[in-house]
Amino acid sequence: MYKKHRSHRVAASLIAATALCSSASACAQLGAVIAAKSGESAQQSLLNGTLRLRTSTDAGNTTINEYATNGGEIVAYTWQGPTMPDLAGLLGKYADSYRTGAAEAAAAPDGNLHASRVVRPDVVVESGGPMRGYAGRAWLPGALPPGVTADDLR
Repeated sequence: MYKKHRSHRVAASLIAATALCSSASACAQLGAVIAAKSGESAQQSLLNGTLRLRTSTDAGNTTINEYATNGGEIVAYTWQGPTMPDLAGLLGKYADSYRTGAAEAAAAPDGNLHASRVVRPDVVVESGGPMRGYAGRAWLPGALPPGVTADDLR
């Protein structure tokens, strides 16, 4: 039984690593300043103007929500769709920290094939779902504006 769970954790880690090695993302990266995109829809203001939300769809038809502060700093992403987004592209300079955390999580005895949660001091990434039903979120815990919590990121 232990070997079966370990192989599931290894498979989940391989899926995450594959997503990290994908092509460049159309979105900006966590911690970067939000940039205007041609043909984009208007940004929404959330939580009494504390955050700005911009929604896009990637090449795999996955919906990606980008959350930025009033100053334009991207502090979080959420996603849902049939394919995993380009995590390396979304995480940017935080991708290595995530990889380290994912490797540590894969070595833990209580891994899950369909969901993962990697918590690092600088970045948190939650991802899961069955094939063609991926959902997740990534955020910078130290960059969320006062009064904003991870529960506000949907």
